[in-house]
Formats: sequence, structure tokens, C-alpha cells
Amino acid sequence: MKIVHVTLRFDAPGGVETNVHELTRRMRAAGDEVEVFASDLYDESSGERRTDYRPVVDGVPVRRFPVRRRLVPHLNLPLMVGLIDALSESGADVIHAHSHRYGHVLQAAAVADRRGIPLVISTSYHPPDLRESWRNRNLLRLDDVAFGMSAYRTARAIVVQSELEARILREFAPSDRIRIVPPGVDLEAWSHPSADRADALDLPTEYFVFVGRIAANKGLPSLVDAVAELPIGARRPLVLLGADWGERASLEERARRRGVSDVLHWLGYFPDRSVYRAVIRGARALVLPSEWEAYGFVLLEAMAAHTPIVATAVGAVPEVLDGGQLGLLVPYGNPSALALAMRQILEDPGGARQRSDAAAAKVQGLDWSVSSERFRALYREVARG
Repeated sequence: MKIVHVTLRFDAPGGVETNVHELTRRMRAAGDEVEVFASDLYDESSGERRTDYRPVVDGVPVRRFPVRRRLVPHLNLPLMVGLIDALSESGADVIHAHSHRYGHVLQAAAVADRRGIPLVISTSYHPPDLRESWRNRNLLRLDDVAFGMSAYRTARAIVVQSELEARILREFAPSDRIRIVPPGVDLEAWSHPSADRADALDLPTEYFVFVGRIAANKGLPSLVDAVAELPIGARRPLVLLGADWGERASLEERARRRGVSDVLHWLGYFPDRSVYRAVIRGARALVLPSEWEAYGFVLLEAMAAHTPIVATAVGAVPEVLDGGQLGLLVPYGNPSALALAMRQILEDPGGARQRSDAAAAKVQGLDWSVSSERFRALYREVARG
């Protein structure tokens, strides 16, 4: 069976990108014929495009297509030039398209419909950003409905990551095609703490860590304010691990105004997974102040590392953390609540350890191999029609 995965970005930082990478390399290792079709876009926020990508990543061949962005005003609907012809000629037994409100999903659906190829769509749904205007939020809502009437009616399976995402998708997509398949974590890689070192980074002895894009929807202004609200005795360095999506300058200015510039440590994006794991493992807590998380892949990594978690109660985060049993939940956009939870981690290490131990036990059932096998079974099912 040949499966072609279609995604906007590949071999680049991001949750969807990690998901596709981990699934495809495991499917390839299991003997499936797998290929990835992706654009030449590396950084969606800046529009950075590259030509130096590897043609094969961890055994998975990757084809790149030029991308055209924002063909519809106010909607981020990039299309890949040449994708329709390439998919039509790919010989795919199943097409698996990733993400919601993206042009390549519509392109994949058009080929699947015309050629009679089974289509699977993984949505990674994100609601309209709170900073969008009322007009744009309505346009995005119309976009949801349009996808429900087109691509999602063509798909034989619509894959979501959580019960919450399933409830949202049922508002505009065929409910009988929705399947819940949580993402995974590489438990084998996280099970060898002595092999992961970050000595060269000269990290503080104690620190909180944020992991993710330095982007507008990650709630980082609240995190800077929370650090400023912590009493001096409870204030710890904040390490920010992730690529800048245009927000670092404004956050640095905010930290300067609040008098905590020296508390922030900017690490940027680390492709070295050993260093990445060591940074998360060494933190007093992972702090995730996001406006929304479709699942919160980094939560699974912190759980595997036995690192305590403080996160906003948004999206699927409460579902992942069992309603606060596996980590502390706070309201979005509330720096005082965020600071109080960070202080609780420091003042109640026993409680933090109890929650992180329970989280580590839960994550044992969420290895990428489990997710990969569920998708392989789904492909066989949709191929049978």
C-alpha cells in the first residue's frame, strides 16, 4: 500500500510537522510505501522559503512544491503549485492531508474525488484567533463550513486528536467519519536521561521553561507579566525554547518595562533532540500559557520527562492533563493565576512530584508506535471502502 502525506511544511519545527515526521518514518520502517508532499515554505510567519531541503528524511522521500500564499483576501489559504498533477500521478492508494483551512487540503480532496482515491484528513483544528477582527472571525467560520461541505465530505475519515476537537468538528463536518487518534511521544528516546546533555548551554541551576513557537497565540505576554509578579524570592529564570515567529522583540520590550529582562533566557530552536530533551528534563516546570492548543504535544514530552506542568485550561489541555490531576491548570490571560501556580510548584515539591509521576504513568500508553499502528489500520479500512 502506498500512502502519500500532504502537509504545508515538513522537516521544520511545529506540532503538525512533528506528527507527520514521526508517523511517516515509523510507517516506512514497518514496510509501507510512504511519501511526503510538502511546500518549500519553512517559516509560515515570515514567509521564508528554502531550496536546501533534504530529498529523503529518515528514510522517507519528500517532494517539494512552490507555495502561493493568501490567494483569498484575509484567509491564509496557501496552495502548492503542481500538487494536483503530482498527486494524480503518484499512484497513491491513500492520500493523507494534514491541517485545517489550508489550500493543500482542498487540492488533495479534489484529486481524491476525481480519481476515487481514499482520503484521510487530520485537522489539528484551531479556532479563530482572539486578536482577529470580528469580520475575519466570521470569514474563518465560513471557511470552516466551506471545508465541511467540500473536503470533509470527500474524506473517508476525519482524524482529530481529542474529544473536544471531535465536538467542534461535528458542528460542520460529517460526524460519522470523525475518528480520535491522539498524537504520541517517543518514549524510547525519553527513557535515557543520562544520554541527554545541555552542558554547553550553561543553563541556570533552577528555571522554568516554555517550549514552542515565540508566536502571538502562545500567551507569552501573560507569562512575562507572571514572572514580574513573582516575589523576588520565588522568581526563577525563564528559559524560552523555540523559534521566533515575530514576537521576541515586543516581549523583550515588555520584559524591560517590567524589570525582568535579566530573567529571560532565549535559546531559539534546537534541532538537536538530545539537547532539547535535556532542557525540558532539567526544568522545575514546563509553563504553557497558550490561547489554544489542539492537543499540546509538548505536554506529552514534559510528562515523559517527569517535569511538572503549568498550563492554561484551553483547547484539549484539560483533557490531556485529566482536569488538573496531572498538572496545574490556570485561566488564559491571567498573569496572577499563572504566577500563583508557578509559585506553588516551588513551594509544594511533593505535590508537583505526585502529579508528574501520575503524568509519566499515563503517557506510557501514548508512544508514537501506538498512533502509527492506529493510522495503518485506518488506511486499510478506508482502502477497503
